[in-house]
Amino acid sequence: MRALDEAGGVCRRVRRRAGPVAACALIACCLLAAPPANAGGFLRAQARQIVDEQGNPVLLRGIGLGGWMLQEGYMLEVPGSGTQRSIRKRISELIGPEKAEVFYQAWRDNHVTKADIDALAAWGFNSVRLPMHYELYTSPVSEEPVHGQQTWREEGFRRTDQLLSWVKANGMYLVLDLHAAPGGQGNDLNIADRDPAAPSLWDDAANRDKMVALWRKLAERYKDEPAIAAYDIINEPNWGFADAADKHGCSENGNAPLRELLVRTTRAIREIDRRHIVVIEGNCWGNNYRGVLDQGPWDDNLVISFHKYWNGTGRDTIKDQLALRERWNMPLWLGETGENSNDWLTRTMATVESEGIGWAVWPMKKIRYNNPLQIQPNAGYDKALAYWRGEGGKPAPAEAQAALMTLAAHDIRFEHNTFHPDVVDALLRAPGDDRSVPFKDHRIGAGGGTIAAVDFDMGRNGVAYRDLTPANESGKPNTDWNPSKTYRNDGVDLAAGNDGLQVDDMQPGEWLKYTFMAASAGRYELQLLGSRGEARVTLNGVVVGKAATGRPRAVALLEGRNTLVIEAVSAGTDLQSLQFRPLPAASERR
Repeated sequence: MRALDEAGGVCRRVRRRAGPVAACALIACCLLAAPPANAGGFLRAQARQIVDEQGNPVLLRGIGLGGWMLQEGYMLEVPGSGTQRSIRKRISELIGPEKAEVFYQAWRDNHVTKADIDALAAWGFNSVRLPMHYELYTSPVSEEPVHGQQTWREEGFRRTDQLLSWVKANGMYLVLDLHAAPGGQGNDLNIADRDPAAPSLWDDAANRDKMVALWRKLAERYKDEPAIAAYDIINEPNWGFADAADKHGCSENGNAPLRELLVRTTRAIREIDRRHIVVIEGNCWGNNYRGVLDQGPWDDNLVISFHKYWNGTGRDTIKDQLALRERWNMPLWLGETGENSNDWLTRTMATVESEGIGWAVWPMKKIRYNNPLQIQPNAGYDKALAYWRGEGGKPAPAEAQAALMTLAAHDIRFEHNTFHPDVVDALLRAPGDDRSVPFKDHRIGAGGGTIAAVDFDMGRNGVAYRDLTPANESGKPNTDWNPSKTYRNDGVDLAAGNDGLQVDDMQPGEWLKYTFMAASAGRYELQLLGSRGEARVTLNGVVVGKAATGRPRAVALLEGRNTLVIEAVSAGTDLQSLQFRPLPAASERR
């Protein structure tokens, strides 16, 4: 009952933004299906599986808290350099360094709160991945008063302790992920907040010493915490060791410095902590293991992580990782994925889960739309962005401070975020369910009713809708599959219409499905409202015929649940809404 009471609280906080079916039913379904994740104590690697202390397989379904301890420019829509240090420099230029520090304290206070973790658990996630910035835990090498000694900063440890308490309250697991290592671990500067003018992790042994010391310190603090699932000891190394021109290490064959650091860090952890899983990542953003495992694993409690973005979703796309699992008899974990459409997310999760591989999607929230929570920034912050883009004047210091503090103390908080139930559904229900479910609680009463066209069902492409460009499998980030980048995370094109958001430019063969409830059986006039086009109407599995936008036709609804499919017949069909009006009993109108 306590779990259901907590779900009710989360439900009340999100239903005003997503509708009762999309929010509350999804929450209740996930809660009833999933027991507390960490009830089985410490996790460990056993052959090709992650198991609990009783030997039961555990499939981690998690999410990364990107943007909290480590900002990346794209999450904040900041143009140009996206390292946190460059973002902080811009903020300091607007409001001064002291007020910038106040901003960052407020940011860390509000970006992730217990309400966020409560919601994740209620939706059905059983784990979170914490991307850590080393500077919250220890000083940079250049700032150490005594070379070779480590100065510890309580800020990172304090916030990790607090997050752990929220995770434990929800029966979840926490993965500690060193996202920004001392000096920076690659040439993708943003993900590690790397300063290219300073020695990298690989250039300076003191940086590597600091990284090892930090993991030893973390192990000392958390060695007896079973809610810590694993130590993900270095995120996405991307470095050309043999060839500097191979900037991200994707062609690297040796990877000797990476293996040496992974082995050294693992052994430092094992001096203190023998129980926690150690997660390793290869070069090339976590995926190039050539040379890393060629001499075999160096510990009996390792998990191989890989990251997956913007490619295909079939088993063939993870064949190299499966081969590593087969060769070394070690578990796999998809430590990062996402930044794609709902259909891509569903197909990816279905593929990895069919192989017994857990996952952590990236990230929980940002200003953009394709994550469970979306930050809606205030108008003042938009003015700051315009200035940074060179498209507007410099805000006055007081104006900039008000906007930035509103962003950090208000806009980023859970209760002010927009909840995207379709993204959560794509991750947690749809991978194992070929049915569609309503996006909203559509009801047609005795007097009729209207369904917004953009509120089509949730589910896979070909199940809830059909779109010709449902995902990005191009191998690089782009948004060709969703040019509007708003409201829904599906490939269906949306655009501003005469009366709000509409489905835009449907092509022949593309269709949308709507599940709705009718108060009573009877004949209704169905009118497709939109600016242009013709569509085929299928009601409860029976083709009714064609309907042009703006021209009504008669349909017979059943009492209770009905399903309606609207399929474009003509190119460029736009659809604003579906309007139902009751017909007199004798009406034969077509």
